[in-house]
Amino acid sequence: MNVFIAIAVCLTLLVVAWLAFALIRKTTGNGVTSEKLNAAIHRDQLHALEHDLARGAISQADFDTTRDELQLRLLDDTESFEADIQQTASHFWTPKRTSLAIALTLPVFAAGIYLQLGTPAAIDPMAQSRANEQQVNDMLAKLVAKLQANPNDPKGWVMLARSYKVLGRFDEARQAYDKAGDMVKTDPDLLVDYAELMGIQAGNQLEGEPSRMILEALRLNPEHSMGLMMAGVAAYQAGDFKTAVTRWEKLLAQMPSDSPDAQQMQASIDDARSKGGLAAPDSASNKLPPVPAGAAAGMTPEKINEMVDRLAARLKDNPQDLPGWARLARAYKVQNRLNEAVGAYEKTGKLLDTDADLLTQYADTLAARDGSLKGKPTELITRALKLAPKHPMALMMAAQAAYQAGQYSQAIGHWETALTVLPANSPDVKAIQAEITDTKRLAGQGK
Repeated sequence: MNVFIAIAVCLTLLVVAWLAFALIRKTTGNGVTSEKLNAAIHRDQLHALEHDLARGAISQADFDTTRDELQLRLLDDTESFEADIQQTASHFWTPKRTSLAIALTLPVFAAGIYLQLGTPAAIDPMAQSRANEQQVNDMLAKLVAKLQANPNDPKGWVMLARSYKVLGRFDEARQAYDKAGDMVKTDPDLLVDYAELMGIQAGNQLEGEPSRMILEALRLNPEHSMGLMMAGVAAYQAGDFKTAVTRWEKLLAQMPSDSPDAQQMQASIDDARSKGGLAAPDSASNKLPPVPAGAAAGMTPEKINEMVDRLAARLKDNPQDLPGWARLARAYKVQNRLNEAVGAYEKTGKLLDTDADLLTQYADTLAARDGSLKGKPTELITRALKLAPKHPMALMMAAQAAYQAGQYSQAIGHWETALTVLPANSPDVKAIQAEITDTKRLAGQGK
């Protein structure tokens, strides 16, 4: 509000200054005045009269009479002009006084018009909030009056119930839902919404009628998202952790795998499993390839496999998504689906030319599949080290490749460089130091 008033005052002062300047500034004339114009006309007429006398068109007496009239007329015009100047100069509304009057009255006049025709309350947030609240109350009053006149309007009662619920008027909302009749009993959305309302009134507990209504909603629509969520909550509150996990896992399958909601849902599932003493499904029983323990941050193998397959399906429709292929390749590698991982890495295209991590992961996947770093894995590692000469994983893999090829000095050099970039508390440090010691021993024996 203060900013609006400041801007309005500045604009008003600018307008006042502009008008006042136009009134009080000194103007320079163009040199033509009424007095000069009359004198010029008098001269012209006198010259014409003298010309007539010279050529004998008029007598000397006529000349004298006409000349006297012209001079008297000029004197009269001059006196009239001077009188006008004196009258103007003595007038009350001089330019300065006029500009002062405008400066004083214009802001007052503008403020009065705004107060009369504008909406001052619109710049007051509190007033606007009160206006909105009053508007809502007026709408609700109209809806209540309409329903009193026509109580057999279930849609109207539902609208009123939801409005009361949003406003926190829970008792009135419940009464409105009750008057909606059979419409609530046949609509999953309304059943879940009413159950949530009853749960709020019961201290966020869904036991009893709310739980029954949620189950009825799921009977009508087994995939109802909010119904699955609340059914899991109801089961969790009742200590039925197995049912809670079942409901929530079904809901998790509907969520984008990388969304915050999915992460929160997975955390709830893990918590329910922990409290219920429920073991994660055995990955060996999956038809899809197994997921190594701990690789999925607590997610079940089934969910990981489903997410990976959904990503693969999306990439078939959008094969130019190179980062997507890289994500899919890493996921396949984690699942030990090495042939599919290699195929995905091959589709990362130009990303391989700029990403040392990707090159190293690709090389590691090929080595894991083929059991050797010879050939293409070594080529990929070399490319990775050109991009990042101190890439720890690439250095260790290059050292291993050199060791397998009997190039012990080169292997030791790569390992020693890796030690300079690895943190001192890294578990790889001791292993590398042991490798260096063993390789030096072998190199000494070779000599």
